[in-house]
Amino acid sequence: MRTLLRGGRVIDPATGFDGTADVLVTDGVVTAVGEGLPSEAGDTEIDVSGLVVGPGFIDLHSHVHTIAGQRLQAMDGVTTALDLEAGLMPIERAYAEAAAAGRPLHYGFSASWGSARAQVLAGIEPDANIDSGLAVLGNPSWQRSSSPKELAAWLSLVEGELAVGALGVGVLLGYAPLTDPGEFLALARLAKEAGAPTYTHVRELVEVDPATPVDGSEEIAIVAAETGAAMHHCHVNSTSGHQIDRVLTALEASRSAGSRVTVEAYPYGAGSTGIGAAFLSPERLKMKGLSPSSVIMLESGERIADEGRLLQVREEEPGAPCILEFLDESNPRDLELLRQALVFPDAIVASDALPVYWKNGTSESTEWPLPPGGATHPRTAGTYAKTLRLMVRESKAWTWVEAFRRCSYLPARVLDEVAPAARAKGRLDVGADADIVVLDPNTITDAATYFDSTRPSVGVRHLFVSGVPVVTDGNLRTDAFPGKPLRGEPR
Repeated sequence: MRTLLRGGRVIDPATGFDGTADVLVTDGVVTAVGEGLPSEAGDTEIDVSGLVVGPGFIDLHSHVHTIAGQRLQAMDGVTTALDLEAGLMPIERAYAEAAAAGRPLHYGFSASWGSARAQVLAGIEPDANIDSGLAVLGNPSWQRSSSPKELAAWLSLVEGELAVGALGVGVLLGYAPLTDPGEFLALARLAKEAGAPTYTHVRELVEVDPATPVDGSEEIAIVAAETGAAMHHCHVNSTSGHQIDRVLTALEASRSAGSRVTVEAYPYGAGSTGIGAAFLSPERLKMKGLSPSSVIMLESGERIADEGRLLQVREEEPGAPCILEFLDESNPRDLELLRQALVFPDAIVASDALPVYWKNGTSESTEWPLPPGGATHPRTAGTYAKTLRLMVRESKAWTWVEAFRRCSYLPARVLDEVAPAARAKGRLDVGADADIVVLDPNTITDAATYFDSTRPSVGVRHLFVSGVPVVTDGNLRTDAFPGKPLRGEPR
């Protein structure tokens, strides 16, 4: 099957190409790029003149795990959605269940540090389910340091997950912030030996908690230097808050010294997690300069009134998803802090997307448009379109080549060593995977808000996953499930 995209503004961040050209796709692979490409009988020709054509966005940090969530991400230009910060366990079950249900987008998972520790330290059997994982986050029994025997046991579990295809190790240090730093060092050594990255939600910064065993962002730099492991700093915007200048300066020094540190950010001033997370305790909110009213329950829309109510919800529903406001997007100073995270050299755009939750307790729907009443964080639907609006359309801080480098090319390169199949992604030259987004450069924008969070982005005109159309003329194809697993290959 051949598809010919005719006359678009083609962007290839791998070569820096930015010009008018045709793109020929044959059986899921880009087979020609150039002006005036000849067509053959039976070709599907699409006029994309006036539109931008580039490699689909690769989201290193998506927790959606549903058709409903992936469809929202498809409308945002994403062709590959990976859960690498938290991961799932057991990894083989995660891949099998995704394949059985079908996925519009490519998918993949890291080995779950949190689940491995919870199994060994608390006897909690993992079930490869994000909702179970959110519930475990508030359980203090796995948040302590490990004995030598326990450390060896959960490291062995992680090693086993890497051996069967995990895309590295997801490390939720921020949810167990007082654990022995030696454990993180041991994990990084294991990852280095396996040729696998770590993806870390760092522990608290020293400005927030002077008693932290080690400053969260400094720890990434220290361990990367000591082990040589490839270490990815997740959502630097939300974990750094008002300390972003200091954090980015330290990370740049580490990178300049040769450490393999990568960074991601998203363009929102609020994050989302389970209400039982350690950093949402009343004491830790105060350390961050926040209060219970900074927390909004996702499914009900309730803004937490006071400390008593916060303690009650954390006790009764520790896995309930919530939103935490850490920066005020209406404040020009806070907005500039968000922008600093995005303009940091080589910062990768990643969403931290969450599933859509309905009040009947479900988080999946195959209806499109999605049924009314669903709630999620707006970053699930709008991260990439909002970033393009802010950084390309409005501020012109990025060229289109730079935008695709941050959203497509650089995230694929994080995976090159652990998953050789990623080498054909994030680019738009001959031999590349035909994961392609075609967007309107004049109208691309986010539509989701905190209180209307499932509105699809505007401006993605076409989306191809392995050459199969998932979005056509701005409309989602409900019969398209071309997503394939991206898996690690152990050394």
